[in-house]
Amino acid sequence: MAARKDFVVGIDLGTTHSAIAWSPKGREAVEILPVPQLVGPGEVSALPLLPSAIYLPGPGELPEGATRLPWGERPWVVGEWARRLGARIPSRLVFSAKSWLSHPGADRTAAILPWGAPDEVERISPVEASARILSHLRAAWEEAHPDRPLSQQEVVLTIPASFDEVARELTVQAARQAGLEKFRLLEEPQAAFHDYLLQAGDEVARRLDGLRLVLVLDVGGGTTDFTLIRVEQREGEPPRLERVAVGDHILLGGDNMDVTLARHVEQRLGEKLSHSDWAALVHSCRIAKETLLSGKAPESYRVALPGTGRRMVGGARTVELARDEANAILLDGFLPRTRPDESPARRKLGLTELGLPYAADPAISRHLNAFLRRHAQAAAEAGAEVIDGLPRPDAVLLNGGVFNAPELRRRLVELLEGWYGKPVPLLAHLSLDLAVARGAAYYGLVRHGLGVRIEGGSARSYYLGIEGEKGERRALCVVPRGMEEGTTRRLERPTFRLLVGQPVRFPLYSSTRDRFDPLGEVVEAEGLDELPPLHAVLESERGGEKGRTLPVRISSSLTEIGTLELHLETLDEPPRRWRLEFSLRGQTGGGTEVAPIQELPPRFAEARTLVERCYGSRAQDVDPREIKQLWRNLEKTIGPRDAWTSAVNRELWGVVFSGAKRRRRTPDHERVFFQLAGFCLRPGYGAPLDEWRVEQLWKLFDQGVQYVTEKANWSEWWILWRRVAGGLPAAAHRRLFEWMAPWLEPPKGRFPSRPKGPKAEGFEEMVRLLGALERLSGEEKVRAGSWVFARLEKEGKGSYWPIGRLGARQPLYGSVHDVVSAEVAAEWLERLFELDWNRAEGAAFAAARIATRTGDRNRDLSDELRERVAERLRAVRAPESWLRLVLEGGELSEQDRVRVFGDTLPVGLRLDRADAN
Repeated sequence: MAARKDFVVGIDLGTTHSAIAWSPKGREAVEILPVPQLVGPGEVSALPLLPSAIYLPGPGELPEGATRLPWGERPWVVGEWARRLGARIPSRLVFSAKSWLSHPGADRTAAILPWGAPDEVERISPVEASARILSHLRAAWEEAHPDRPLSQQEVVLTIPASFDEVARELTVQAARQAGLEKFRLLEEPQAAFHDYLLQAGDEVARRLDGLRLVLVLDVGGGTTDFTLIRVEQREGEPPRLERVAVGDHILLGGDNMDVTLARHVEQRLGEKLSHSDWAALVHSCRIAKETLLSGKAPESYRVALPGTGRRMVGGARTVELARDEANAILLDGFLPRTRPDESPARRKLGLTELGLPYAADPAISRHLNAFLRRHAQAAAEAGAEVIDGLPRPDAVLLNGGVFNAPELRRRLVELLEGWYGKPVPLLAHLSLDLAVARGAAYYGLVRHGLGVRIEGGSARSYYLGIEGEKGERRALCVVPRGMEEGTTRRLERPTFRLLVGQPVRFPLYSSTRDRFDPLGEVVEAEGLDELPPLHAVLESERGGEKGRTLPVRISSSLTEIGTLELHLETLDEPPRRWRLEFSLRGQTGGGTEVAPIQELPPRFAEARTLVERCYGSRAQDVDPREIKQLWRNLEKTIGPRDAWTSAVNRELWGVVFSGAKRRRRTPDHERVFFQLAGFCLRPGYGAPLDEWRVEQLWKLFDQGVQYVTEKANWSEWWILWRRVAGGLPAAAHRRLFEWMAPWLEPPKGRFPSRPKGPKAEGFEEMVRLLGALERLSGEEKVRAGSWVFARLEKEGKGSYWPIGRLGARQPLYGSVHDVVSAEVAAEWLERLFELDWNRAEGAAFAAARIATRTGDRNRDLSDELRERVAERLRAVRAPESWLRLVLEGGELSEQDRVRVFGDTLPVGLRLDRADAN
C-alpha cells in the first residue's frame, strides 16, 4: 500500500530539548506527539519533550535489554535517561550538539563529542549527534503512525535565525542522515510567532490591533536570537506580517547560565575541579537553575557533586544554593539593568567552557540594545518610535525555556521600561517549551493556505568576494535581502572566464543589516560578515575542453528547503551548471579567485625567465652556477624575498612548479626546487588556489628525494613540507608521521629497525616538521613528543620549538579536538622546568605555547601551573606578549605568529582560523 501523505509535522531540534508536533492537512489543529524514551533500564515513558542528550555507555555498563525501545534496541541512549546517566558519568554524555554545528574552530564533521572524554569513550560528530536525535523523533512518529512514514510527510525543521549557511547545511545533512526527505527549514523566532498566531485563531486582528513592530526575543539553551516583525493593519482582513530583521549569531543562552552558576558553586567549594567533576557540576547547576527559577521555586536547592576516588563512598560535596542568590547571579549577569546606550563589551576571550566559544559579553541586555540600534531604519519604516537611535517595539514575544522563570520575565519588563520610560507589553504565551514545534507545524498549514503567513524572504543579503581594479576587496550581491524561497536569480553581468579542470574559489559574505543592495550591485566588502568560502571544479565530459577557458555567469537560488545554492552557468544554450559547494569543515576552498591578479613587480617577467632558464622544458645552455645563484638573481630582479607579496609568491610558485619534472637535472636543481616551492607556497593556505596548489605539490611526496646522498637535499625536503603543512589534510600529516617514525623513534634494541632503501638524512629538520603536523591526533602527538624529548635529552642540543607546537593548547590550523591532553601537557612542562631557559633554545616559548590560556577547562592547565610558567618567563625577561597568553589568553601577536610558524609570512597574506580549519 502506498504511503499516505496526510500530515504536516513540526520538529524543534533544540539545544537542550527537542519536540515534535503535527496536524492533519486542512485543519488548524496542532497536537504535540509524546516521545517514547527511556527513563530507566528498560523502562519507557512517553514525554512531551525529548532531552537533546545522548549517552554512550561503556562495554558491559548497562544490563542486557536496558536500551530496548518499542522500535528496537540501540547501543546508545537518547533522552531523559541519557541525561540522568550523564549526571553520573558526564564524560559519556553528548549534549549541546546543536551549538557545535555553528562552532567555526572545530571540524564539525569529525568525531569530537563528548568533548574532553577519555580515549576509551566512543566519539561522534556534531552532525551524527543531531542525526541520532532526529532519528529518535522519526522512530517515535512511525511508532505512532506506522502507515505514514515521516519521510513521506511534510516536515518543518526549525533552526536558530542566526545560523549561517554552513550551520544550515550541516543541519540539512543531519536531517537526511536521519532519513528525512521532504522537509524545509524555519527560523525558531518565526516558529514561535506562528504559535502565537495559532493561539490567537480568529482573534489575530484584535490581538495585534495597534501594534506596528513586535520584537521576538528567543533565548534557548545555546543561542540568543532577536527578530523584528512588522505588523501592517488592514481593514476587514488579517494584518500583513513581515519579518524585517534578524540578529547575528550569539552563542549565549541557558547553557551559559548553567556554567555561571557552576563557577559560583566552584568558588564556594574552594577548589578547582577536574574536567569530569566540572561537567557533573554544570549538569547539577542546570537542574538547580530550572528548580530555583520556576514559578513554585523552593527557598534553596542543594547542589551535589558525587565523590570520586577516595571520596567515592560518602564523599559527595554539596553546596546549598539559595533562590535569591541564584536570582541575583543570573539576573545581574544576563539581564542587568543597563543604560539605553550600552553596547556589548568588547573582549577577546569569552567563556570557552566544555569546548564551546560562548559570547564574550553575557549581558543579553546589551546585545539586545545593539540589535535594536542596528535596525533602527527598518523599525522606523515600520512606523515604530525611535528615541535617540533606539527603536521601541510595541510588544515583545518571549520564547525559550529560560523565560519560564518569572524573575527573568519581570527583569526584562523593568529593563525595557527603564529604556523607554513606559512599559512594553509582553504578548501572552501558552508554553515556552513547546511553542517552536507547534509553530513549525502551523507554518506547514499556512503553506497550504490556512492561517496568517509571515512574509520577508531571506533575512540576509549574500555577496561573493571579488577584487576591484586596484586589488581592493569588493563584494558582488548575489542574493538581495528579502529574496523569496523557491526563486532563482541569474546575474547577466558580470561574467567570468574560468579554466575547465581547475578549481574556482569565491569568498562568501553576508549581512543582516538594513541594507538593500540590488542583485548584481558591487559594494565594499568592509563591514560584511565573512563566511567559509565556496568552491567548485569545472569538470567537462566534452573531449578536448580541459584547459580551455569558458565564460560563465552566476545564478543564485533560495531553495524550498530554505538553504542557499549558487551555481556557475555557461552562456551557451542549454547552459551547463556547476554548483558552488560550501567548505563545511571551514577549510579553504582551494580555487582560483575570480578576480584580477594583484599587481606584480615591473620586472616579474625577467624573474619568470630566470626560473624558466633553469627549469624549462628543454635544458638551455646555461652556466652550472646559474642554478646556485637563482635565489640571489631573483632578489636582484624583484627585491628581497621577505618583501615579496602573497601574489608574487603564488605566481612565482606556478612558474617553479611547472618545472617540477626538471628538478632532477642536478642535485642543485633539486635542492633549489624544494626551497622555492616551499617558500613561495608558505604557509600552505590563506591565498586563493592554495588548497589546489598544495594538492598538486603533495603528489610529489611518493617520488621522494632523488639525490639521496645529499644531506642538504634531505633537509630542504623536510623544510618544504613544514612550510606548507598548514594546507595539508590530516591524511597527509599522518603519512609524513608514519614515514618519519622509523627514523625518529628511539630504537628498542641495539639494532634499530629501519626501512630498506636509502638512509634518510636531515634529522633536525625532520623533528621540526614533526612539530608542524597539527592535524595528527592527540595520541600521535604524544608519541611524537616522546621522540623529540628523547632526542634532545640524548644529544644535549637542538630546539624545543617542536615541543611547543606539539603541546600547544591553541593550534594554528589544526582542530582543537586534536590537542594533547592537559595531563600530558603538564608532564611536558615539568620536563621543561628542569632546563635552563636562558640556554635551552626554544624552551621558554614552548612553555608559553603549552600553558596558553584558552578558557576551555578540558585544554587549560591549572592556574598554579600557569603561574609557575609566568614566573619563569619573567625570570628570563620573556616578551610581555608571552606572559599575556599564559595568564589571560587571546590572539598571537604578529611577531609570535611568525615564531610559531618558524618562518616569515608573505607580505599582505591574511590568515584566519576559518581559512585553515
